[in-house]
Amino acid sequence: MLQQVIGSFLPTAIGVAISPIPIIAVVLMLGTPRARTDGPAFAAGWIVGMVTVAAVVLLLTGTSDTSSTASDGVNWLKVAIGILFLVLAKRQWQSRPAKGQQAEVPGWMRTIDELEPGRAFVLGAGLSGLNPKNLALTAAAAATISQAGLSTADRAIAVVVFVLIASITVVGAVVFYLVAEERARAPLASLKEFMSEHNAVIMVVILVILGAKILGDGFGGLG
Repeated sequence: MLQQVIGSFLPTAIGVAISPIPIIAVVLMLGTPRARTDGPAFAAGWIVGMVTVAAVVLLLTGTSDTSSTASDGVNWLKVAIGILFLVLAKRQWQSRPAKGQQAEVPGWMRTIDELEPGRAFVLGAGLSGLNPKNLALTAAAAATISQAGLSTADRAIAVVVFVLIASITVVGAVVFYLVAEERARAPLASLKEFMSEHNAVIMVVILVILGAKILGDGFGGLG
């Protein structure tokens, strides 16, 4: 059962992992004088944000209530998240920069080199736990775990696996930099450039695919 649950939320975890904005943010942070303190703080905040969202959703959806009403509530949550993603995909596509134009950089990115570790932690937690897309994906994964009727230990394992997969890019970038700073600079810079250039397209594809999947899961559960 645990393996089936992990397989079910695997696309969702990957969707979190390839989020362009957090990847760009952590790479920018790793290019600052405080990289060796801000990078780990950002990664820690990223993990804490996701774990917090997952824990809250597990508590709210109930881990021992297997009634039809509780199950329907989780499925309607998935339906809502699926619809939200499709709406966000449409908005993202409509607001994409015209061909040849540079995507506008969020204001907070221009001040990343001024962040102290505490603020880097808060930024990481915000991008994982409060960013609408990642918040919804983590909530959907936690709802799937809640529905599976797993034991407490297996639920904890499932959450850990989700967080590890969803953190592979952000935390992986920090670990790569800490272990091999000089070797990490070029590939991380190339990754940032690619994510910056194709941010809109990447986001639309992620939102449409995962939105359709989560919406289908929700309606399938209701049916």
